[in-house]
Amino acid sequence: MAKRYFLFLWFFLGFFSGPGTWTVAQEGKPNIRVVVDMVQLNVAVTDSKGNYVTGLRPQDFVVTEDGIKEKIATFGEGNEPTRRLLDIAQAEAQTANQPRDPAQGSAAQQPTATFGSLVGGANVFILFDTSNYMYRGFVFAQDAIADFVRSLESADNVAVYSYSRDLSRAASLTSDRSQVLRGVRSTVAGDDAALYNCLLLTVKDAAKYTGRKMIVVFSNGPDNASMVPPEDVAELAQYSGIPIYMISTEQAKLEPVSTAVFERMTAATGGKAYFAKTWRDQKRAFASIRDDLGHLYSLSYYPQANPNRGWRSVTVKLVGEHLKKYHIRTRNGYRPQPIRFSAGSAPGSLAESVPE
Repeated sequence: MAKRYFLFLWFFLGFFSGPGTWTVAQEGKPNIRVVVDMVQLNVAVTDSKGNYVTGLRPQDFVVTEDGIKEKIATFGEGNEPTRRLLDIAQAEAQTANQPRDPAQGSAAQQPTATFGSLVGGANVFILFDTSNYMYRGFVFAQDAIADFVRSLESADNVAVYSYSRDLSRAASLTSDRSQVLRGVRSTVAGDDAALYNCLLLTVKDAAKYTGRKMIVVFSNGPDNASMVPPEDVAELAQYSGIPIYMISTEQAKLEPVSTAVFERMTAATGGKAYFAKTWRDQKRAFASIRDDLGHLYSLSYYPQANPNRGWRSVTVKLVGEHLKKYHIRTRNGYRPQPIRFSAGSAPGSLAESVPE
């Protein structure tokens, strides 16, 4: 009964993505810590030509975790704000009796393929390679990132980090585009590349924020200085519901291992990997990511009872014969991770959770 009470209270106050911890103190009694997990999915739906399919509704999606059907709690499309299903049902009931032009048809029955949209409602973290692999084409890469930042004018916030051996937070998450652009221009190239060390720190930073978030990595070469394996980075990103997009150059393809890692990591988190031959290709890759952000469906759910403490497989499918022809891209699962509290942590504080 107490668990239901806390879930109701949490849902009434609002929602967020990823793990959360609530600490409730009662007079004369020890603190009670309740951990609630909401799993958030960013889902891209495309047709056979790669065009985005829009106009789908919550009932068009079926989400399963380890084969267990899950109940969608919140839903959003593209630039629209994510809403609870209760709010969506009320809005649809209000418009059910309003006249509608028959030529428009039903959004659920007639999804449309569209191009080009600005991102909205997302926290975008850009991680820029400033290692010694970047001496060639450094200015062109800066220009491509700057153009990408400008194109995200409707996004909530943008952060720019750079990495070589260490991570530099050139511009913390902000809605001030001029501050972000100054951060981009302040970066300089040099030193070895510790991509996976720095990407792990970026994932941890992004995981602290609620709502939709994603990481865009520009990397010109392999990793030659990290202590963290890429599998740990991918696992934490999957757990946190953060898609990773990677833009690299033909230079990276000289190292087949790095190319395979980039492709596996992005696919596992629901992102994409791009390998640009020229600086124009770099700009096109950034534009593609911007469009992806503007067309993603955002779904979330509270997992049903599941004894599995290891890897949990997540599957998203579309309902109806007319929708089965479309393609879905999202993360393929996650591994639940324990939340640890330090002995000296204050009530309500959340200790960092790291991959096992």
